[in-house]
Amino acid sequence: MSVANAGTDEVLIDCQSLFKVFGDKSEAAMKAITERGLGKKDVLRDFSCVLGVSNASLKVRRGEIFCIMGLSGSGKSTLIRLLNKLITPSSGKVIVKGRDLSALSAVELRQMRAKNIGMVFQNVALLPHRTVLENAAFGLEVQGVAKTERNRTATEALEKVGLGDWLTRYPRELSGGMQQRVGLARALASDPEIILMDEPFSALDPLIRRQLQDEFRELTKSLGKSAVFITHDLDEAIRIGDRIAIMKDGAIIQTGTAEHIILNPADDYVAEFVAGISRLHLIKAHSVMVSLADYEKIRPGADLGTLIHTSPSADIDELITLMIRSDQDALAVRENDRLLGVVTPRSLLLGVKGESPNHPAHA
Repeated sequence: MSVANAGTDEVLIDCQSLFKVFGDKSEAAMKAITERGLGKKDVLRDFSCVLGVSNASLKVRRGEIFCIMGLSGSGKSTLIRLLNKLITPSSGKVIVKGRDLSALSAVELRQMRAKNIGMVFQNVALLPHRTVLENAAFGLEVQGVAKTERNRTATEALEKVGLGDWLTRYPRELSGGMQQRVGLARALASDPEIILMDEPFSALDPLIRRQLQDEFRELTKSLGKSAVFITHDLDEAIRIGDRIAIMKDGAIIQTGTAEHIILNPADDYVAEFVAGISRLHLIKAHSVMVSLADYEKIRPGADLGTLIHTSPSADIDELITLMIRSDQDALAVRENDRLLGVVTPRSLLLGVKGESPNHPAHA
């Protein structure tokens, strides 16, 4: 998924060198981290403290779905709670819509959470004695919105998530997926610009999970929302995210599109993490094509006008189909009648392996 399709360049969330240390000696541990560069194991050994987040920086743009993923204990759930100051950072800044959360009063912070940032957890925590409508309207009730207005707004939100016919039902009558939809509707009811999602679908069956992933992406995009989505599942991150940050031991190891990360893993850990992912629908022609100059070296004097044309956004699956149908040994990549490059059998096979033909190793 292209960042170009993610939204605008306006930054809604700007995290700058965030650290979070848990423990009785957190201040001393933080000082040692700053002065001596201690890592997670060192902090635990020397101070009996846990380094939850280590020097994390990221930016989330308007209209973007930003996925943060990593294994259990990587720090992803701690990081998302720093974004709305449910947890106070040990060091660093979180700036939301140009405002430093650490500089806000308690009242201003509550207003920021109520108006600008919605959050949905894995445990959606619906109130069992309240109806679906009352649960969806609960946040607005806390804000003091009049009953008629909050019910109208909550009804609209429930209709957006496909629960318009379930307003009078109770949580016990809903499936797990439906309960998650109520949680999302509750977050949407206050019309936030930013939605924080902490592994909301991880406890659901695979089929329902994929359905909700697609619904969430479509709904978020259609409403023009920005979202930060936490997951331990790379397939889920790829399915939902415009960009992905991979975490390990509290640190962000790499950030980028799925295509960029797969083709250019930052280290062996990331390479191993993405090793089992299918490239067929992730990697596009613009990443596996060779330049016109390089193709000229391979096929001097070749008539490029006879090649089948494809677009820069065509994925590997489509390129394979076109290559099979062609009686030529290459495909021409064009955009707006401009020839950009050529996909060859070799460059296509490198793409299937998750490697770029333009990497120095393959030059």
